[in-house]
Amino acid sequence: MCFMTLADKVTALRLILAPFFFIIYLIPSLQLAFLGDDFRWTVPVLWILFAFSEASDLIDGKLARSRGEVSDFGKLFDPFCDIMARITYFLCFALDGTLPAIPFLVILYREFGIQFLRNLMMKKNVVMAARWSGKIKAVAYMAAGIAALAAASAPRLGIADARLPRLAGQVLFYAAALASAVSFMDYFQAYRKTPDPPPQKSA
Repeated sequence: MCFMTLADKVTALRLILAPFFFIIYLIPSLQLAFLGDDFRWTVPVLWILFAFSEASDLIDGKLARSRGEVSDFGKLFDPFCDIMARITYFLCFALDGTLPAIPFLVILYREFGIQFLRNLMMKKNVVMAARWSGKIKAVAYMAAGIAALAAASAPRLGIADARLPRLAGQVLFYAAALASAVSFMDYFQAYRKTPDPPPQKSA
């Protein structure tokens, strides 16, 4: 990864740590006898991984700007790692029923759609950077993730009633799905307004 800047390496950590979140989240459902039945230790680990994932999204951008290392690669790599990390923990929440299937599907469609738009923009010789709607969407994702992780943490800590954080997580996930749909339309309009590159003259 010698070609990667310091900011890119911080970004890459999100991609590397996402599978660890997935594995640790699912440990209680694996029913492995040698692990025992006390899963309270998973709660702080999951929160640390989640917090790093969200905080690093701010850190890498500030690092790139402060060091003058903003690059086309970083503009593409950052949102790629963002969505891979978020889809990982959204899948965990969907598997245990905290995240309903409909908003999860909307979010998946939006993210794959954005990747397709980015590829189309590359054909116009334009790297599509994050837009304001994408930043709002990211905040909505984070809020929904916090509520869902709180709901998942409750039973692991022996708290029987997790209805409030679960309900909050579901409401916030529907709001996040709406924000993601609005964001997609914003990116789509940006794509439509971007002129095609001039045709290359034959020699």
